[in-house]
Amino acid sequence: MTLVLRYAARSDRGLVRSNNEDSVYAGARLLALADGMGGHAAGEVASQLMIAALAHLDDDEPGDDLLGKLEAATREGNASIADQVEEEPELDGMGTTLTAILFAGRKIGLVHIGDSRAYMLREHALTQITRDDTFVQSLVDEGRITAEQAHTHPQRSLIMRALTGNEIEPTLTVREARAGDRYLLCSDGLSDVVSDETIENTLNEGDCASSADRLIELALRSGGPDNVTVVVADVVDIDYGQSSPILGGAASTEDEEDSPPPNTAAGRAAAMRPPRSTPKRVTTAPPVPEKKSHKLRWSLLAVGLIALLVGGAFVANAAIRNNYYVGEDSSRVAVMRGVPGSVLGYSLQSVHSIGCLADDGALTLTAPDTAPAGCDQFEVDDLAPAAREQVRAGLPSGTLDDANGQMNRLASGDLLPPCTVAEATTTTSAPPQPTTPAPAPTVAAPPADPAAPPADPAAPPVEAAPTTTPAPTVTQLPGQNCRAGT
Repeated sequence: MTLVLRYAARSDRGLVRSNNEDSVYAGARLLALADGMGGHAAGEVASQLMIAALAHLDDDEPGDDLLGKLEAATREGNASIADQVEEEPELDGMGTTLTAILFAGRKIGLVHIGDSRAYMLREHALTQITRDDTFVQSLVDEGRITAEQAHTHPQRSLIMRALTGNEIEPTLTVREARAGDRYLLCSDGLSDVVSDETIENTLNEGDCASSADRLIELALRSGGPDNVTVVVADVVDIDYGQSSPILGGAASTEDEEDSPPPNTAAGRAAAMRPPRSTPKRVTTAPPVPEKKSHKLRWSLLAVGLIALLVGGAFVANAAIRNNYYVGEDSSRVAVMRGVPGSVLGYSLQSVHSIGCLADDGALTLTAPDTAPAGCDQFEVDDLAPAAREQVRAGLPSGTLDDANGQMNRLASGDLLPPCTVAEATTTTSAPPQPTTPAPAPTVAAPPADPAAPPADPAAPPVEAAPTTTPAPTVTQLPGQNCRAGT
């Protein structure tokens, strides 16, 4: 039996976005999808770099070390992002998700990080084989919200882990491949707007290409608010599979993108989407002849400019003072008032409140200058590594109640356990010796029992053997698997 892949890949920028930040690769051995983020241009750069780092895995037989090769290529792509940011600092903050499958006949290797997804259809039943690295998924895992509530949660787009050039551990798994299996890789542009039930029904119909086309059409008919990219691949038992790779989205060198047929509802909606973004060009106008009244004109212009600046300053100050977010301040997790950054050396944010942690992890918020004595301050290193990255980047801003709620959720869901070290103690059963002799009793002793044998004066006293409690062998590392207290 020879198992090979048949595959199809499609990518569309959607009905709202002006550019496509998704990149996709589909080949005989490699299926990979990266959803870029970080604003115009930056997100598509990150996803392109990641796909470029993985593409060589499609050239040769992967052998048995599927996960080792996937991890090495992922780290190479992450390092490329870091190098690009160092070369072009204006790209700082860009990143990408990654979901990729490396195929080796009877087994597949899977690497995943972020909120893109991988599904497997086996015997007509759909199974999600990746876990979303998102804030709402952590709430679902803890039982605090349902999967249905996660689709409408205001922070459903908050990603806890992504490839940004910083050190991070991807999720790596190996799975058995069977003839008849169908795999789907998709960006959140599909999974956010199309239900799993509809995806399952679509994958159960038609070949790879028709299923991929139908999934794109369903996402566009649901509003197409984001870039949408899919890879559909079948494991088949034939001598030869496809050999020509498919590049799509931002990774494609083609200017055209996949679009639904114009005679469908999705096609008509796609025809009305905004045009692709194009670079702006600066044009110069011929100089205007200077009039005699140039002094008056410049005076009026200066007065108008000053009034505009003063009015803008008042509006901006009011907006800044009513904005709150959770971020890092001097290694502490703090509720910040304002917005990140500075203007002309003037900081646009201040610390509104910090947290004090109790031994049981309970959090109390207080102003930094009124913190009680002995306050065990809530620090960034007290959090799990994934949550630290999000705090350092700054959580989504909003009202003070929003920021306080984020602080409480971090303390209840992402706090490391306190560091505890148990010391060995030795105890003996011998009672302590008195320092002064006890007074003689005044009551006459009863006559000795003639049957009792005399005590042997040469026999040594019997003492209880000491018992020892062994010290724990688990090494606790503050900031890694536990948090240090005061």
